[in-house]
Amino acid sequence: MDYTRLSDANVITQKYLDRILIEARYIDSVVADLTTEFFGETFAMPVMTPAFSHLGKYDGRERTGLEEYSLAAKECNILNFCGMMENEQFAVIAATGAKTVRIVKPYADRGKVRDQLQFAESAGAFAVGMDIDHIFGEHGYDVVVGEDMAAQTEEMLRSYVELTKLPFVVKGVLSVADAVKCAGIGARAVIVSHHHGRLPYAVPPLMVLPEIKKALQGRDVRIIVDCGIASGADVFKALALGADAAAVGRSMLPALEKDGTAGVTEFLMSVAAELRYIMGSTGFDRVSAIDDSVLHFI
Repeated sequence: MDYTRLSDANVITQKYLDRILIEARYIDSVVADLTTEFFGETFAMPVMTPAFSHLGKYDGRERTGLEEYSLAAKECNILNFCGMMENEQFAVIAATGAKTVRIVKPYADRGKVRDQLQFAESAGAFAVGMDIDHIFGEHGYDVVVGEDMAAQTEEMLRSYVELTKLPFVVKGVLSVADAVKCAGIGARAVIVSHHHGRLPYAVPPLMVLPEIKKALQGRDVRIIVDCGIASGADVFKALALGADAAAVGRSMLPALEKDGTAGVTEFLMSVAAELRYIMGSTGFDRVSAIDDSVLHFI
């Protein structure tokens, strides 16, 4: 019998997502309300953009891909994320008017971390955070676009949380252990993610999500999920398993590359439309009511 080992976490995640089926509950159902609250603000849906970095201009258009999807986030009234960039570029993103969370890399240069967090706050960021799953490379600590990364201790992360008055988000949590540590240092949200499969054989975010939800019960920590989220059905499954919101990622890139802001807006609205349809078809009238009682695993 031939057997090929499967180490690609993206494939594993997709297979896990596709194992989750949804039962219907039509009687007494109504059209669902997708609005959701995050850090005291009301957003149109529990769908968020990914913390992308290094997106240039597509087809010679005036704005970078980062600006284009930020404008789509503003138009759709959803929470926007951005990743690694210098302060000047973040100022451009902030100027789009989108409520944006700046995710800073775990730089070895702690002064740069502090500078970027403080600049984000001064530039009007909605929240800030750090990407903890981009620390290691094949030969030790990673180097990203010429920048050395470094391990982050609880105390280091706590110092960053205390540096800013903004809510702090930790991206790259993929265990109960890290989630509990994030709650302990005062993080206001975690993003459950394997960063597009950086770790071979990484557990699918939705598989570990219920355990994280249980461990954070009663703590003031919101849970966002990404990796493999490409549809309203994927968002629904994430919400049902304990997430407060889900972030689309590479699934929005074709629309972004082809049609820029308009393409991303259309894509996000299609995700919202499917989520609303599934909520109505399963008897949930609002996002906070969704639970796992309608899910079945095969």
